[in-house]
Amino acid sequence: AAFISIQAFPALLDLPQDLEVSAVSCGSRHTAVVTRGGELYTWGWGKYGQLGHGDNISSDQARRVEHLVAEGLRVEEVVCGPWSTYVRVRER
Repeated sequence: AAFISIQAFPALLDLPQDLEVSAVSCGSRHTAVVTRGGELYTWGWGKYGQLGHGDNISSDQARRVEHLVAEGLRVEEVVCGPWSTYVRVRER
């Protein structure tokens, strides 16, 4: 089982390729950001698939949700729940 650090205070985050973030949402143990380009990055506890990567793997590193890119969808809004993540998308 992967160890996921949980921090109860703000921390700097290094995103890939100096991406610009337009929205962020935090669940009870995971976080998601939307970039200005309409991509979704998630990280944290993934036991219930809430990270959107098609698996139940947890990660301390932000990972792009490739399924949305493959489907030609642009993320406009994200809301994280306790064990879920909701996104509003638009076709590119």
